[in-house]
Amino acid sequence: MSGHSKWANIKHKKEKTDSQRAKVFTKIGKEITIAVKEGGGDPASNSKLRDLIQKAKANNVPSDNIERTIKKALGGTGESYEEVVYEGYGPAGVAVIVEATTDNRNRTAGNIRAYFSKYHGNMGQSGCVGFMFEDKGVIIITDEDGEIDEDKLMETALEAGAEDFSGEDGVYEIYTEPDDVYDIADALKSAGYEFESAERSKIPTTTVKLDNEDDKKFMNLLIEKLEEDDDVMEVYHNWEMDD
Repeated sequence: MSGHSKWANIKHKKEKTDSQRAKVFTKIGKEITIAVKEGGGDPASNSKLRDLIQKAKANNVPSDNIERTIKKALGGTGESYEEVVYEGYGPAGVAVIVEATTDNRNRTAGNIRAYFSKYHGNMGQSGCVGFMFEDKGVIIITDEDGEIDEDKLMETALEAGAEDFSGEDGVYEIYTEPDDVYDIADALKSAGYEFESAERSKIPTTTVKLDNEDDKKFMNLLIEKLEEDDDVMEVYHNWEMDD
């Protein structure tokens, strides 16, 4: 996966406060609610729910929270959400994809359009930037203490079905088919590895560097405001962020 490192984005997300982490729990809960209402509460027969339970655990969501959300959705007491995707451009033409879950499409679309406009971008039509990204699974493992044998990790990942592997400065990025990411993460966990994140992602096929300081400032603000919005699940972009 040359030309793009997800680590800058991971570092960006690691700076979240505890209150923002609570929002992550809430957002995954929305996804679980949608999955249960669409396919039932049994992960053995609902593959989407199974993946989301794995995603929740990878994000340290307590098992009690997961079980409570499933029961609530099965009982018909959970909110009714729908999944929507918005595409647009940030400053200097940076491609941006926003995935959201909402109980009010008009509210969400209005908010997201306002963020784009305020921070020197614009929301576009569906499909305007989607072709610039590939769907992949991404697993990030960090080795701050230098204890991981890179060759052994790569061998374990590839044997588990990973497509690609890269390592730099104690950060290992493992790429998989989107549907395989949680199974491969489980295999790595069983082999004794801990990971920063394991998730489906959209990887840009080309990236954009921003040289203008104002463009960088407004792009950072756009990402920050989008990620703070309670309806927004994921934000993808092709800005090659500075390390």
